Amino acid sequence: MATRSSIRFATREPGVNFNLMPEKIHAKFYAHWDGYPSHRGVEIAESLLGKGKIEGWEVESLTHNHTDLEFIYYIWQAPGKDTWISIFSRHSWTDTAKDWLCTFVGTPDMLIEKYKLNTNEEG
Repeated sequence: MATRSSIRFATREPGVNFNLMPEKIHAKFYAHWDGYPSHRGVEIAESLLGKGKIEGWEVESLTHNHTDLEFIYYIWQAPGKDTWISIFSRHSWTDTAKDWLCTFVGTPDMLIEKYKLNTNEEG
């Protein structure tokens, strides 16, 4: 089964809370598979840090909204400021903003620390 996600780019601006979905976004991508934070989130964070490549995304129109998403990622950027990432996960299916719960806000390093699976021999 697919774990669908949307990856959206927003500008860091004064007064905009990373825990809330922004009204303005500048680019949007759709990923049909592997949208959960331990895969897609880590992939985004590693790409932002120059440690990995992104695969399996497609450019999406700013006006199109998939109704079957399970995760939405916001990448917050502005010149001269650190990049931050917010993850929203779906907790109900009524197609309103109340369906989404912010489950993570932090830098790419913080996301990797929290979600990257440990695959060494010690677990």
